[in-house]
Amino acid sequence: MRLFPVRLLIPALVVTLVACSEQKTARQEQAAPPAAPPDTTATPPAAPASPAAPDTTTTHNIAAFLAGLPVSKQSELGPLTAQPAWQAYAADQAKSWTTYHATRTDKIEQWAATELDSVRAASPTVFYPFSGPDFLNVVTMFPTSTTYVLMGLEPIGTVPAPATLEDPRLFPALKASLWSVLNFSFFRTNDMAVELNSKKPDTNTLSKANSIVKTAERSNQRVNIGGVVPLLLLFAARTDHQVEALRYVQLTPEGQLTDADSATVQKPGLNVVPGVEVKLRSKAGPPKTVVYLSADLSDWQLGKTKEAALNYVRSLGPLTTYVKSATYLMHKSYFSKVRTLILERSNYLLQDDSGIAMKYLPPTNWQLTYYGTYKRPINLFAKQYQPALTAAYTDKANPPRPLPFGTGYNWRQNDSNLLLARNRKPVQP
Repeated sequence: MRLFPVRLLIPALVVTLVACSEQKTARQEQAAPPAAPPDTTATPPAAPASPAAPDTTTTHNIAAFLAGLPVSKQSELGPLTAQPAWQAYAADQAKSWTTYHATRTDKIEQWAATELDSVRAASPTVFYPFSGPDFLNVVTMFPTSTTYVLMGLEPIGTVPAPATLEDPRLFPALKASLWSVLNFSFFRTNDMAVELNSKKPDTNTLSKANSIVKTAERSNQRVNIGGVVPLLLLFAARTDHQVEALRYVQLTPEGQLTDADSATVQKPGLNVVPGVEVKLRSKAGPPKTVVYLSADLSDWQLGKTKEAALNYVRSLGPLTTYVKSATYLMHKSYFSKVRTLILERSNYLLQDDSGIAMKYLPPTNWQLTYYGTYKRPINLFAKQYQPALTAAYTDKANPPRPLPFGTGYNWRQNDSNLLLARNRKPVQP
């Protein structure tokens, strides 16, 4: 996923009014009579104009354009939305999102309103490692949170430049990027699309996913969208958020967010952790902050960056951590630092079986609630099978609770699983 940065702040114009008075000299021989007292009923001088508020409509209109949604009437993108390429893309996206909401969003919202009610109320900050640009799933699970911290290996990218928005090859690129997350709930990699599942009922679906990408590549119908920024903007618009601000950032070794320019985040140094911060507002509820950091969370790389990414997460207070489709990395010894951080700083952990292995979640420390079905990982991750999960999911005395939607690599509704872990010793602010 890729993009281009756009600075959207318009300098404020401050108008200062200076009153000039003229003196008139009396040419009379006699002294002038005393001046009359000032008229206190006169209207006081107007205060200087306040600086204009930053204009963020340009960024939000780009988000809407990428999402296949209407832009404002005054937007310079208006003529582009009349082009056949965008019209076809918008119609296709309307169908895709209607299906997505019916099969996933509505079911997740109904399920989470009951099962995650108390968790949501105690989750101002959600940490989503190994997420890529997947703001879509995390905000659906936790719509009332105010801070979302996403991390992945995907580059930052920038807000698309006008030339990219005018290029009709943008739409096949967006469609290819969105296909797997809308159909499988996670972002597709070349390996996974092939290995996803061998069951015949899914052959057509998987073939179509591969075909969309390969056809576009062969016919040079795609442009490189460059990073996560375009998809973050797209998901913000499709989840009914107003984009209010966007800035590029990087982390100090101590884990503090500092401003960065677009050139730095596009080509960061080897030990730099670049990112983007997006400010959003929903129609109801408080403002939201979404931070995406492009960070390698392996122990080795965290040593090179002085654990800047983890230091930043530590500074946020108690966490709710959400993990999905994480390629079982935290099962491995060389992802111990991020795993330890999650276990130490999280009051709640919601994950599928690709997150933290069961052996790190002893019942003495965590209250565990199981949802859905656990069988085996897909073939690509067969070695990550957990007998302990099979035992938990076949415990007739404490059967798992229903999960009415699909998620993760086993993305069918009747094959998916989630685990909610509550920390028995809550982290204090």
